[in-house]
Order: sequence, then C-alpha cells, then structure tokens
Amino acid sequence: MPVFRPAPVDDPAAQELLDEYFAMRADTFEGGEYRPTRPDPAAFAPPAGVFLLVTDDLGPVGCGGVRMLEPTRAEVKHLYLRDRARGRGWGRELLAELEARAVGLGARVVVLDTNATLEAAQGLYRSAGYLEVAAYNDNPNATAWFSKDLVV
Repeated sequence: MPVFRPAPVDDPAAQELLDEYFAMRADTFEGGEYRPTRPDPAAFAPPAGVFLLVTDDLGPVGCGGVRMLEPTRAEVKHLYLRDRARGRGWGRELLAELEARAVGLGARVVVLDTNATLEAAQGLYRSAGYLEVAAYNDNPNATAWFSKDLVV
C-alpha cells in the first residue's frame, strides 16, 4: 500500500524521481525535443500547492504535485511512478490524493496537460473523469489538455 508524504520539490528523493521522470520523457518524446521544466519549489508549497512522494516498504517509488493556477483552479504536474510501482492502481490513488489536496487548497476544478506518447496516463485521466479541453497553456511538450470538476 502506498504512503503519500508531502515533500519540497528540492528534497533529494523528489529530485531523484523528477530526474528519472524527465529522462523517461526525453527518451519517449516524439515530435521535436523534450524541454523539461523544473518545478518551482514555491509553487508546490502550501498555500500555493503541494508536492507528494509516494513510498512503499522499499522507499520512494513515485511523485506528483498540484499547484494553484487561480483561486479555484489547480493543475496536476509531474505524476510519475517507477516501474516496480506500476500496475497496482497506485497512479489512480496518487491522482485521487492530489485531487483531494487541491480541494483542500480551494480548487473546484483541476486541469493537466500531457503528451500523446503517454497513452497509459491519458487512459488514467479519462477513466478518472477528466475531459479533453482546449489548450490552457503553451507547454511545448503537451499535445493534450484535460479538465475535471472536483466534488467538494
């Protein structure tokens, strides 16, 4: 069973997971050069947001963050699980935990962007109630944008 623990994005475990995430994205990216953007620590610290580490009995296995874009709109970023944690439903649990944290920060809507190469992620988002929407940002790595109304 995963444990979700808030951590600063510049925590060593968070940095290691983000490095893996960015490397994986660069290896699988299609349509140009992947341009990673390191998360701003202030944007993922309360009351602006939160960054979570996912741990199991062996240590950190994933991460994800949520940041407020507007007083009632949050954005999910950098949802990542190591291979050994995939296929257990932990991505869905992490997404639900990030949504709950967003509600706690005042969000009524959550958005996210992703890339067509992340087919499993898009399947997760759709099955969790996210709807595809028009682009809400100019992220050069994104090819799809999603939104979900949160239950409060």
